[in-house]
Amino acid sequence: MGAGVMKSSGDGGGGGRRRRRGRSQPMAEINVTPFVDVMLVLLIIFMVAAPLLTVGVPVEMPETAANALPTDEEEPLTVTIEANGTLHIQNTQVAEGDLIGRLQAIATERDSDRIFLRADGANDWNRVAEIMGALNAAGFGNIGLVTDIGGPTLEPGE
Repeated sequence: MGAGVMKSSGDGGGGGRRRRRGRSQPMAEINVTPFVDVMLVLLIIFMVAAPLLTVGVPVEMPETAANALPTDEEEPLTVTIEANGTLHIQNTQVAEGDLIGRLQAIATERDSDRIFLRADGANDWNRVAEIMGALNAAGFGNIGLVTDIGGPTLEPGE
């Protein structure tokens, strides 16, 4: 990716001084093709890796007709309830008795009181409501329920 050397033609051309045969002149062009190739490879790597950076506890969330929630500058904090009732903060499994204490510790370090609750559709509504109360008691008043899009809209005729 630097300057190369270009051989000059041997004839003097316009009747001026004759140049010596084999004299070299620096080439003033930069080859950007390798740079573009590297950038395209990095772009593809980041496009493939980006979807893998989301919260990784697999749950079957119910589908609703709600719009997607807006994103913040902070990484969203999520609490997940699996079908068997296991609780997770982000990807870390938490015992039910430790949930409020851990969330209070996290709340002191965060600017936002927003938290997302992901619950498997097989959970009982009472269980989900209990966890929502615990989230509120821990200092998170802005609770968003995460669902999959594309569910029923409850409009007549559908």
